[in-house]
Amino acid sequence: MNNVYEIERKFLVELPDISGLSVNKQTDIVQTYLNSADSGSQRRVRKINSDGVIKFTYTEKAFISDVVRKEMEYEINESEYSRLVAEARKDFVPIYKTRYRFEFDNQQFELDVYPFSDKLAILELELENENQKINFPENINVIGEVTGDAKYSNAALALAGAFPEKIYSGME
Repeated sequence: MNNVYEIERKFLVELPDISGLSVNKQTDIVQTYLNSADSGSQRRVRKINSDGVIKFTYTEKAFISDVVRKEMEYEINESEYSRLVAEARKDFVPIYKTRYRFEFDNQQFELDVYPFSDKLAILELELENENQKINFPENINVIGEVTGDAKYSNAALALAGAFPEKIYSGME
């Protein structure tokens, strides 16, 4: 079981040419939000396909600030996954995304691409501290930071099936 503090920032970006990135891992993810824990923390399960290898994870997150979260995550088996999916929040739909991990300037980025957009994506970066300087690859056009903006949470994007309009002014 992994119980750690996660410091992460998120950015709305124009979908770059994936072949122009030094992708070291590609995964297809189905993410399902579960009813909240008694503590109020956010719970989810994921089915992750990486090169044909399927694994399942359970995650619980407590939000400390917009950037910092306490996260407990561990791998589960398929039957536990199926049992937990039965506890899915009825007001959220499962999230489907492809995640591309790549390194640039000694930073490990994750680019999440959603099936509802061929123009936009979410770029995430886990940091050592909240004030760490971020160096973006030249071929990534950052539209804006969306860390802490609930409209850009995975759950909100899946529910809307689109990116919020006012930020990208009709790029879809």
